[in-house]
Amino acid sequence: MEKHSGKILARNRRARYQYFIEETFEAGIVLQGTEVKSIRLGRANLRDSFARVDNEELFLYDLHISPYDYGSSFNHEPRRTRKLLMHRREINRLAGYVQEKGYTLIPLSLYLKKGRVKVELALAKGKKAYDKRQSIAERDARREVERGLKDKYLSR
Repeated sequence: MEKHSGKILARNRRARYQYFIEETFEAGIVLQGTEVKSIRLGRANLRDSFARVDNEELFLYDLHISPYDYGSSFNHEPRRTRKLLMHRREINRLAGYVQEKGYTLIPLSLYLKKGRVKVELALAKGKKAYDKRQSIAERDARREVERGLKDKYLSR
């Protein structure tokens, strides 16, 4: 599922249910000191967040990072817009997909890689209601098969 091997700090669990994931990318994120400390404590929420290309730069919107408890007056704003770091070529390619083909950029997870916080971005298309029902049916069928196999091996 995920290509990275770092420690996962936050995950957008609804993303795979609401969107068809076409391709994933890794991006750095520009953070303040108290944001990094708060994320390391697992106090980030990716639920309603999305990324957008503005003036050939990539930004992440609506990522909620709770204020750091010991941050005093230098604490960060919880829902501020944060810049994402990717190569210019990749940003231009993503901008083309989003403008022409109706894709959207959704963050799937925040994780640590060599001491730095990274974002796993997905190029995604929204699912219709019938697609979501189909996903639920597939998940339930998979669960039933696993339960049947488990029961089979436990009864021996």
